[in-house]
Amino acid sequence: GLKPMDSNGLADPYVKLHLLPGASKSNKLRTKTLRNTRNPVWNETLVYHGITDEDMQRKTLRRARREPGDPTGGRDGADKFGHNEFIGETRVALKKLKANQKKNFNICLERVIPVDRGGDVEERGKILVSLMYSTQQGGLIVGIVRCVHLAAMDANGYSDPFVKLWLKPDMGKKAKHKTQIKKKTLNPEFNEEFFYDIKHSDLAKKSLDISVWDYDIGKSNDYIGGCQLGITAKGERLKHWYECLKNKDKKIERWHTLQNENHVASD
Repeated sequence: GLKPMDSNGLADPYVKLHLLPGASKSNKLRTKTLRNTRNPVWNETLVYHGITDEDMQRKTLRRARREPGDPTGGRDGADKFGHNEFIGETRVALKKLKANQKKNFNICLERVIPVDRGGDVEERGKILVSLMYSTQQGGLIVGIVRCVHLAAMDANGYSDPFVKLWLKPDMGKKAKHKTQIKKKTLNPEFNEEFFYDIKHSDLAKKSLDISVWDYDIGKSNDYIGGCQLGITAKGERLKHWYECLKNKDKKIERWHTLQNENHVASD
């Protein structure tokens, strides 16, 4: 049931595999191209060698179906326009697989714009955060607006994401907040705000730990990625925190890249 891509109402599909995170060409495998069909049957086995236990815990397999014409695609060459057309993709977290056990997935293709560039930059996704120190309320207001391009952690090719906040080094319950869970999406919209009762002069000593999780019923939640804002951070994370400290009563929004870094256990 692939979408017709050619003038004859058919397509010439092939499948490209990509292990995320990782952007090197050696990370990509592809099937042969089948001509003039919307219901291709490949029966091909593609092998990734040297996969470690750590890879199984943190990597996601991205499967993209395309029309030929990919200039990097080798023997199949290019179509007359010299480019390949994207049909759709699915993603599966390797941690969903069991050793020596074959698992079949029957997943609808998503029309996601593929991210092939920029190394590990967008492989776990991004989060849009707003910060404002309110002099009227005497505290920090943190807004979790939305996430995009999250890694899929569930077998259906999606995640059930929620976001956790932790103002460190405080250990009390007031230092932690979490958003609602958004079901079956890689691009959740939260639009939630959280308040920290804290003096402006104390903010410089704090850092804000933001982590995105995939909710799983009856077992531990999967960590998708996170970032930490504060004076000890670097780049955009430091800049965002500094701008918040400098501009009281002004809401400042910034996108931050999610990374696979140290995180607090999910409860």
